[in-house]
Amino acid sequence: MQARLLVDCANQHGEGVLWSAEHGLVMWTDIHGERVWSLDPATGATRSYAVPGRVCCFAPRAGRAPTGILAGFAEGIAFLDLDTGRREDLAAFEPDLPQTRLNDGRTDRQGRFVLGGMDERDGRPVSSVARVDADGVVTTLFDGVACANSTCFSPDGSTLYFADSLTRRIEAFAYDQAAGTPGQRRTLVERAGQGVPDGSCVDAEGFIWNAVWDGGRVERWSPEGRLAAVIELPVARPTCCAFGGPDLATLYITTSRLGLAGEDLARQPAAGSLFIAVPGVRGVADTPFAG
Repeated sequence: MQARLLVDCANQHGEGVLWSAEHGLVMWTDIHGERVWSLDPATGATRSYAVPGRVCCFAPRAGRAPTGILAGFAEGIAFLDLDTGRREDLAAFEPDLPQTRLNDGRTDRQGRFVLGGMDERDGRPVSSVARVDADGVVTTLFDGVACANSTCFSPDGSTLYFADSLTRRIEAFAYDQAAGTPGQRRTLVERAGQGVPDGSCVDAEGFIWNAVWDGGRVERWSPEGRLAAVIELPVARPTCCAFGGPDLATLYITTSRLGLAGEDLARQPAAGSLFIAVPGVRGVADTPFAG
């Protein structure tokens, strides 16, 4: 399959795409552009909001306007109103580690936000993954992480998928939904080809879709670790993907132009755009943050 260009938004580092079923919007962040974007698939209308810092991952808040989100800023977790820019800080992220920042996250099926960080200076495994509960309490789940990615949950919520990108592995954790804690882990995918695993989502059949950074593709993997489909992109750095639209049949794919310049950027002028594909399966809607 080939993805096609949908929104030529020239994001510096598009990421964290999700479908807000409550609002009928596709939403994503441009981390280094310091903006959050939305798209109404029914009309094709887009909006972008300037935000006070780098929003690395986020989730809409249940029962709020689409502009009310839980935001994982580079340096901490906060409630944010996109219209006003009003920010209510909940917790700093690794304040003793100035080289780390938040990177990737998604809600579990109960509406808790699971998010992880990265060492953006040295790429060392010194960061962590945490959970934000509906009451705003933040709990560290595990550490030893160099670059957290691929956070998503199986349709029934019993499996947490996760990648520490620098290991080139996607792993599956048994997930205790009552406690919100990961248990036994296994390696689902160990990449041997070009590229590293970036953001992921799942479809209704339980397969995981992974954006391959520097691989120019999105891959579909079975829960047993079998490659089942590939979507090719005309840009090298897809970052994340999510099923959206009223029927959850469209795969939306964010991309990045981070680190591209000169001839590299000239060869892929659509880098940083939002792409779509219709792969013939339906997805599972992200749960809004419960708090």
